[in-house]
Amino acid sequence: MSQAVNAYFEQIQQKLAQLAAEHETLDRAARAMLDTVLKGRNLFVFGASHAGILAEEMSYRAGGLAIVNPLFSPALMLNVRPLTLTSAVENVEGLGKVMVESSPLEAGDTLIIHSVSGRNAITLDVALAAKACGATVIAITSLETAKRVTSRHSSGKLLAGTADITLDNQCDYGDAAVSLPGLAQKAAPLSTIMGATIANSLVLRLCELMQENGVEPPILASANIDGNQQINRDIMDAYRSRIFYL
Repeated sequence: MSQAVNAYFEQIQQKLAQLAAEHETLDRAARAMLDTVLKGRNLFVFGASHAGILAEEMSYRAGGLAIVNPLFSPALMLNVRPLTLTSAVENVEGLGKVMVESSPLEAGDTLIIHSVSGRNAITLDVALAAKACGATVIAITSLETAKRVTSRHSSGKLLAGTADITLDNQCDYGDAAVSLPGLAQKAAPLSTIMGATIANSLVLRLCELMQENGVEPPILASANIDGNQQINRDIMDAYRSRIFYL
């Protein structure tokens, strides 16, 4: 293995160990989600640009919960052209508020927001609008980054100081993890690996808690295994009133 790749693997292992030490905060977040589910309310997830990869990770996938609903905007997805447009759109203040107000999110729901910096206008718009309507906000962000950046929102707030519960993705300032000789900029980001680990750990812990409360978690099965299509159809039929992406 190359020295650089080995360094990346070591960083991943180190950061995952740091994440494991924060299990109490993850458990608190999962219990907030459980409270939402047991009260018949709904789960949502949001991220802009690359942060939106986590919204895709948590939505309609094998091994995931069918009742996690993404908040998407085409202008913030990586299939927009020019791709650099996403960086401009995520700092159009007011857009996130409109997204929340036009979505099914309501009081008693829980919204997970992924943003490494937690500084851009749309992230704060979405977080503040969700809290204003009475939803619980769970942040997945970098606390190290939050110490070193300022807000791009008129409120002056960052996601880390706005959310009800904040999960630290353990990523360093700048996200990338490995230095290469002769290059000023590090390579190999960590936030997708760390964020996906947090997201799937949240879902897994929530599933455990649902079982402890006598509720069978609606976990989607792989559509690439014969016979599983019916499992997923049954889940969709049973939870249609709490699934908003159909």
